[in-house]
Amino acid sequence: MRCVLALDQGTTSSRAIVFDHAGGIVAMARRELPQIFPRPGWVEHDPEEIWRTQLEAAEEALARAGVGPADLVAIGITNQRETTVVWDRDTGRPIHHAIVWQDRRTADRCERLKADGLGERIRELTGLVVDPYFSATKLAWILEHVPGARERAEAGRLAFGTVDSWLLWKLTGGEIHVTDVSNASRTMLLGLESLAWEEELLGVFRVPRSVLPEVRSSSESYARVHRGVESLRGVPIAAIAGDQQAALFGQLCLSPGLAKNTYGTGCFLLQNTGAAPVASRHRLLSTVAWTVGGRTAYALEGSVFIGGAVVQWIRDGLGLIRESHEIEALAASVPDSGGVFLVPAFAGLGAPHWDPYARGAIVGLTRGTTSAHIARAAVEAMAYQVSDLLEAVGADSGISLHELRVDGGAAANDALLQFQSDLLGVPVVRPEVIETTALGAAYLAGLAVGFWESPDALAGHWRAARRFEPAIGRTEAKRRIARWREAVERAKRWAVPDSGQPG
Repeated sequence: MRCVLALDQGTTSSRAIVFDHAGGIVAMARRELPQIFPRPGWVEHDPEEIWRTQLEAAEEALARAGVGPADLVAIGITNQRETTVVWDRDTGRPIHHAIVWQDRRTADRCERLKADGLGERIRELTGLVVDPYFSATKLAWILEHVPGARERAEAGRLAFGTVDSWLLWKLTGGEIHVTDVSNASRTMLLGLESLAWEEELLGVFRVPRSVLPEVRSSSESYARVHRGVESLRGVPIAAIAGDQQAALFGQLCLSPGLAKNTYGTGCFLLQNTGAAPVASRHRLLSTVAWTVGGRTAYALEGSVFIGGAVVQWIRDGLGLIRESHEIEALAASVPDSGGVFLVPAFAGLGAPHWDPYARGAIVGLTRGTTSAHIARAAVEAMAYQVSDLLEAVGADSGISLHELRVDGGAAANDALLQFQSDLLGVPVVRPEVIETTALGAAYLAGLAVGFWESPDALAGHWRAARRFEPAIGRTEAKRRIARWREAVERAKRWAVPDSGQPG
């Protein structure tokens, strides 16, 4: 049986999925990725753990599928974006833990950039707002804080990459140092229209060009797996895409106006805007979706930092549930949240607020509040945040949304998707295959090696499993959204920028 293997390296886990020619899942495996929190607001990963967990997941998925390297036509890589890894070119060893996209340690640096009047110029060049979310200030921090790092970088001895580049380096035994346009567009160093590293920005962030990977398309055969990785030896690596762009492709949102939301660790809403970037007036991001066959597609994106991760906090931080899936039943045990709103600004707020100093808040507590009300408020918080994003996307693109395609782990929660449809006033559609991030990487890899002839040949693969229709009126939906925004304002007032401490 001929298959494609997708390596889906995420924030909290590394997963591998084997897909057949019909786009169906043959087998999958997962390894949890340990989280490191050195200080409040700091989030790190061990790059060697990223590699170990990803390889173990791949080997287990192949074993479950009963296939070997000879059965694989290609490997596609999709990954948590913006997370920053720097390693020694000679030894292949990281010089510091990976700084994760959620990390806020460079908030002060970003404030100084904006105070110096560089915010608009950076947005003009990259389509991004100045925020610690992106890779540039993370990379600059490592070069400035790891002893000897800047000197080694300027001597050409260090390599920088997002997680895709790190995995590609490990898979090929250090043969190539490459990223794709979708990941490169999230670094705050790539020109959105030039699709090349911008010298002006390298100067702003004091990044030596020698540390940067080569920028390639999202779907091409980059190299074969090195003989040192026996379980995958010789298989062509033929796709790289940031996780959210891969999900957009996996949902087959290939035409301008089509949109998807992924309920993962964060929530990520993307709308395809076609062959040209759309400048946002509502603090969204203009980003590269992919380059396939020499053609580049762009997207508008809204990013929520804490989506499904709020369920992990309910489980691990509060101990209200033992397993993540239990939150649906707990939340459904009450008819509503009892007036409780939970704003999960644990790592600041993303779009459209971009407030790195906001902190989480639970408001509306009474003596009658129970764990079920808090659980329901946590689930509803995901939907409220996505509603805020879609309002901004519609205002920027001028395109009315007719339906929202959804995926990610929390998309299995029926109550969440029903509440989402209620807030938006449009159908929310869950596909049969909700592993669309991995599926997008598989599609891109298979296209590169001729496993599928063209994107058009994939059209029949997408099938809806369930449609959720709005069940409340628009007046009631607007009332609830207004109450949510009151809670958000309270979270934004909690910390003051000059000290980062409670105000």
